[in-house]
Amino acid sequence: MADLSTNFLGIKSPNPFWLASAPPTDKEYNVVRAFKAGWGGVVWKTLGEDPHVVNVNGPRYGAIYGADRRLLGLNNIELITDRPLEVNLREIKAVKRAWPDRAMIVSLMVPCEEAAWKRILPLVEDTGADGIELNFGCPHGMSERGMGSAVGQVPEYIEMVARWCKANTRMPVIVKLTPNITDIRYPARAAKAGGADAVSLINTISSITSVNLDTMSPEPSIDGKGSHGGYCGPAVKPIALNMVAEIARDPETAGLPISGIGGVTTWRDAAEFLALGCGTVQVCTAAMTYGFKVVEEMKSGLSQWMDEKGHGSIDEIVGRAVPNVTDWQYLNLNYVTKARIDQDSCIKCGRCYAACEDTSHQAISMSEERVFEVIDEECVACNLCVNVCPVENCITMEELEPGTMDTRTGKVVEPDYANWTTHPNNPGACAAE
Repeated sequence: MADLSTNFLGIKSPNPFWLASAPPTDKEYNVVRAFKAGWGGVVWKTLGEDPHVVNVNGPRYGAIYGADRRLLGLNNIELITDRPLEVNLREIKAVKRAWPDRAMIVSLMVPCEEAAWKRILPLVEDTGADGIELNFGCPHGMSERGMGSAVGQVPEYIEMVARWCKANTRMPVIVKLTPNITDIRYPARAAKAGGADAVSLINTISSITSVNLDTMSPEPSIDGKGSHGGYCGPAVKPIALNMVAEIARDPETAGLPISGIGGVTTWRDAAEFLALGCGTVQVCTAAMTYGFKVVEEMKSGLSQWMDEKGHGSIDEIVGRAVPNVTDWQYLNLNYVTKARIDQDSCIKCGRCYAACEDTSHQAISMSEERVFEVIDEECVACNLCVNVCPVENCITMEELEPGTMDTRTGKVVEPDYANWTTHPNNPGACAAE
């Protein structure tokens, strides 16, 4: 059986599934229940200085749903913990003593002053916590006070605070990055320059998920007014994967440990983050949607997949996909495919035809008997038909062998790799010497 245990920065946990800093990790009661359910670790909800934060007393979440009302994303306007610092510290210490085999990371957010960090770090260290996560990502409420993403959007601030923390604590320092920035590589480089041991990402995306057309206010609405909040959940996963990959393959940050966050709902989501370089994954929305026991399916699914693929440990997965992430200009232009429709699987719904005929390349024909076939002379292999087809593997993309004629272009498929950098249509192409 595959070994799911992880050793992230020397922090050991029985599996890579950690609960992210959020409402599910706000108190001892929640965290103990999470550990009993099987979570490998938690990042305790962000602590700040007393007097503690005042949260709104009305709705704190907005939502985006799929057609079947499955939750795709949450918009959150809640701030960091509104419980007294002393209470949180006492509970963290108690939980860590009772569950020494689980990862205990404490998220922190205090004013961007060295004295503030010097005050809180020894208090957290005294709890026996395994590490700290610097919350430089929260896009609402705290950012207006010069914290959260207001720090995370300025690489110089990230480097400065990371350096303060490394100088004033024995604990590993993880920097949580905001996605609300043009290029994620710059804050990651700054975190590394400041001595941070790892980065975690992504934090929530600044958003307004919907507008109530009766009250004409954004949701969630507080007394007729709404505010931007932090967007999370399955819908943000593609953005998170891209940002993780950018850090993992950047020469300046390659090898920097990463804890992946953003829409992890299933074991497959977790495996994708691991393959792109993450040593652990953090989960929030899935737990808030399905409860703590969702981790059972995540663990069993990941373990079964690893056994099937012959992966004995998490370390064997981490980063395996990174070498295959490249820039568009290096994609092989001599790789040619065509769509193929399995008539035995086809349910004759016509989605492929409608999508291709109306919005793509008119490369699928429909007979009077509603038989759908690919027109090779028009098929550019865009893959749209595969994506809209409701039957898995009914439509597939098949590679044309080298030497085969591509009837759309009238050219023979070449066996050699070729990309845009040397293509004759590229005005900046440089011929190989």
